[in-house]
Amino acid sequence: MSDVTIRRALLSVSDKSGLAELGKALSARGVELVSTGGTAKALRDAGLDVKDISELTGFPEMMDGRVKTLHPIVHGGLLAVRDNPEHAASMEEHNIGAIDLVVVNLYPFEATVARGAERDEVIENIDIGGPSMVRSSAKNHKFVTIVTDAGDYGELMEELESRNGATSLDFRKKMAAKAFSATARYDAAISQYFLGTDQKQALPDQFSLVATKLSELRYGENPHQSAAIYQPYGSSEKGLAQAEQVQGKALSYNNYNDADAALELCAEFKGQAPAVVIVKHANPCGVAQAPDLLQAWHDALACDSVSAFGGIVAVNRPLDGPTAEAICEIFTEVVVAPGADDAARAAFAKKKNLRLLLIDELPDPRRTGFALRPITGGLLVQSRDNGAVAEAALKTVTKREPTEQELKDCLFAWTVARHVKSNAIVYAKDGATAGIGAGQMNRRDSARIAAIKAREAAEKYGWDTPRTQGSAVASDAFFPFADGLLAAVEAGATAVIQPGGSMRDDEVIQAADEAGLAMVFTGMRHFRH
Repeated sequence: MSDVTIRRALLSVSDKSGLAELGKALSARGVELVSTGGTAKALRDAGLDVKDISELTGFPEMMDGRVKTLHPIVHGGLLAVRDNPEHAASMEEHNIGAIDLVVVNLYPFEATVARGAERDEVIENIDIGGPSMVRSSAKNHKFVTIVTDAGDYGELMEELESRNGATSLDFRKKMAAKAFSATARYDAAISQYFLGTDQKQALPDQFSLVATKLSELRYGENPHQSAAIYQPYGSSEKGLAQAEQVQGKALSYNNYNDADAALELCAEFKGQAPAVVIVKHANPCGVAQAPDLLQAWHDALACDSVSAFGGIVAVNRPLDGPTAEAICEIFTEVVVAPGADDAARAAFAKKKNLRLLLIDELPDPRRTGFALRPITGGLLVQSRDNGAVAEAALKTVTKREPTEQELKDCLFAWTVARHVKSNAIVYAKDGATAGIGAGQMNRRDSARIAAIKAREAAEKYGWDTPRTQGSAVASDAFFPFADGLLAAVEAGATAVIQPGGSMRDDEVIQAADEAGLAMVFTGMRHFRH
């Protein structure tokens, strides 16, 4: 029989939530409670009889509590293979009693780091005895039940109730798996602190990544692929993964990927004029700022209404009813917003399959962190592309300086281009994208594709000329040849913003001067593969 009756429990927790209720439930079953320091006090304050760990070991707690559970009486009671005659004989010879249940959660190391504690306090919050007991118990799960999460107390009590004070092997295996995950997370957090915060290694020699699954997704990039969404352990960042889904069916991998692309670009306009971003297949297909969200929506949609069908929308302020009604006029997969009024919610409610995701606030576009990408046999790790170019850092390289409006359009186009897959070309005019060319193998084709979209928009809306006439054009990397710039000239662009740095910069600058363009260099590239 694989059931193990719980007769003695060792409890030592930093998080006291639910402790009294658990202690009472165990005591009511006649379980002997053994505990340490503050946990013992909390149990006694709840009116329970508790044996101090020093009574069990015959050795006092010492060194400010650093040494209390690291003792053969404790670990012998945890690690003994009870159906092994030699182990049983050792237990009897050394008066080691079996410990059937261990309830441990660890010193709050991550929380201590997060609140900016001094190094000495951080070090004191590295738990030693706790992880040792957790690992001993989890290793010997054939005989010992280990619980490391206060959220599992209810399941533990249900298990004891249904099995007459015992736990099943399946339950113990499940708890052991969680226990090893807990110590892995804990050690990863400590490792990251020492390598990063303490030793200032931007790219540490050992890269630890531990994450907690938030939910499984309907499927991955394709229906035959499985997928889930995780939150990195210790991360306090709030974003798409923590969004409230107000309505609509469950999200897939692609929905999250595209919604994140929309949100990241929308965050560039945090605290600015109303902005709307429309994304399709992780690329922007329309972006605009205007005096109100409704106008911004119409301006963004006009850039490429064909691609917007089935797209993702993100806005930089709470949604209102008229804007929501306008969005609902085309098929939209997901809408992300920092809030929505009652009229907006009512409008979206008519579209049952549309997912409305509400976030607390837009993320910081300049936040630090890592971007990861697996490759065959390895993992690429880089810092986030959080670079930005200030207007004062721009260098005019042509004979003509950009006008005030051209400069505004250049900076807007540049902001969008850094979120477009390379080779990226973005035309912008009056705070709205006029054409976007993405993901081509050469920059000239991207410039031409963006111009084609602008001409199609002009035909659809009955404009006399495409919006690329008199526009600014941004390129995420330098023009290696003049042909890409000349394609932008043909589309009607009058100003250019690009990183510069090509061997043929002089040739490109000469072509811009001959066409009467104003061109500025940023000195910063924004490839996005």
